Formats: sequence, C-alpha cells, structure tokens
Amino acid sequence: MQLTDSVGRNINYLRLSVTDRCNMRCFYCMPKEGVVNRGHDAVLSYEELQLIAESAVGLGIEKIRITGGEPLVRAGIVDFLARLSSLPGLRHLALTTNGLLLADMAKELYQAGVQRLNVSLDSLNPETFSEITRGGDLKRVLDGLDAAEKAGFPPPKINVVIMRGVNDAEIMSFVEMTRLRGSSIRFIEYMPVVRDEGWQRFCISGEEILQRIAASYQLEQVDKGPFAGPSRDYRIPGAVGSIGIITAVSGHFCSECNRIRVTSTGQAKGCLFSDEKTDLVPFLRPPDRDTLAQVLRGIVSNKPERHGISCNSYEHQNFSMAQIGG
Repeated sequence: MQLTDSVGRNINYLRLSVTDRCNMRCFYCMPKEGVVNRGHDAVLSYEELQLIAESAVGLGIEKIRITGGEPLVRAGIVDFLARLSSLPGLRHLALTTNGLLLADMAKELYQAGVQRLNVSLDSLNPETFSEITRGGDLKRVLDGLDAAEKAGFPPPKINVVIMRGVNDAEIMSFVEMTRLRGSSIRFIEYMPVVRDEGWQRFCISGEEILQRIAASYQLEQVDKGPFAGPSRDYRIPGAVGSIGIITAVSGHFCSECNRIRVTSTGQAKGCLFSDEKTDLVPFLRPPDRDTLAQVLRGIVSNKPERHGISCNSYEHQNFSMAQIGG
C-alpha cells in the first residue's frame, strides 16, 4: 500500500517522539531551563504510541524513527522498541539520540531490533561541545559511538548542526571521520526555530560547506537508499563513510519530503515548520482505530507543499525543537 499526499509525494516515514525531556540543553534546541514539566497524562503511553505506529504502518508507512527530546531517558524504551520492531509491514526502525546514554544501552537497543542510529554531535572539541550543549560530556558521546559499533550497528549517522562562528571551523575534522572511522556525517544548516535576536549570524549554507570540503578533497555523489532522508550525499574516493548536506533553509527539499511526525503529547504535523497540527488524543482515549487511521490519512493529504523559512525570513511561530521531535 502506498500513502500519497496531494502533490504526489510518497509518504512512507513517521518520526515518532516518545518524550520532550532531554539530558542536554543545546542552545538551538531548547531553553536553558529545559521544557515545562508536563503531567503524567499529558505524554502518550507506550500503548498509545504503539497504536499510532500500527495505524501508520497499516496505511503505508514503512520507516519509523523514534525521537525526543532524548528518547533514551524514558523508562521502558527498550521494551517498546522491541515491540515496534516486530510490527508486520515495518521495514526500517531507527532512533535518534544525543549519545549520552548510548555506551550503557547500545547492546540492548541492537537486540531490540533497532536497525540504525543517528547521533547528534555538534563538536569534537570538549569546550565547544560543552558550550553548545550547556554542560554535555563529549567523552561519553564518543564512548557511545564505540559501544554502538561493538554492539553490531553500522557506523551511526552523525548529525552536525553547523553554526558560523561556533563550530564551522570543525567541518574538516568531521570530514576526516568519514575516512578514519567510516562515519556518515550529515551537515545540517542552522534552522531558526526560535527568533533569537541576530539568529542570522549562525546561518551557513550547504553550498558553502561543500565548497570548503571541495577545496581539500574531491567529492563523488552517492546514490541514496530507499529509506534515505533529505540529505545530498557525497563520498571522498576511497572513504568508507559519506558526507551528507541537509539544506532545510537555503535549498528547500520539500518536493522530496516523505515524512509526517507525531509529538510525545499526540500532536501530529505534516511539516516541521508548519503551525498546523492535529491532536490525536481524542482518537486514543478511548482508542478508535478506524477514526485514527482516517485522521492520519488526512494529515498526509493536507501536508503543506513547502515551508517558508530562509536565512532571511521566518514565518512560523517559535517552538522548542525538543517538543516537536526534531
């Protein structure tokens, strides 16, 4: 079964957030004090999240990525992932993490059936990393990467939000990881989710990132797999790993977008930067599978053709990335 939106895009990917809590405070993602503490009933139960996943897969979703906040801080996450991995029709189960808890949990995650990890890592310099994350421990994340590979995962994809004057001097250090560790590095343009005064100073385009790399290395384009995200992928000849460029701001990839997302409180969105959202809770409490499926299909049908941000313009309301699910 194929799930198609109003402009003919095949929607086969669900980003499902299990929590908006996080054990880091990255300044571009959430406030220093963290997110507002929600009551127990405000966050969907694992049974409710499972029902959403089952309904989505029944409609044609083939890939689910579990996100947060930081999904590994939620108790019971491994058992939930194991149940998801056995869903008939689900072809790919992935998880995005900041890596702080990965060293202790990588083996369990692999055994639960998670097929791929994305790790958010914005600096290889301990001081810069601590500044971006407001106190995060870089060594713990690097230990988590090693543990993931020992557990059997392919080299995790490394998500790097590039910010001018903050970490853009490290571009080539991350590129070296594709040669030395076989890592897949994905450089992500800074996205102004919050209209902080002077936010434009952080913007650096994907084209500029590519030009910096191309000044030192030849690059060859890499064909993307069937469940690949929006990155344009390249490889240095002879390197095992790859380099991805995600141009959400300077070069919209909306025409190729294949995803919808659901927050940990049950708010469904067809686009990260759309202010439109649909509350799924009425169809979960009590559970109404038929109506839930109809509503999810409607979210796909009404998915915006494109968003409206650039390095100079900003149309959406402020939000915390941790509350949306990245």
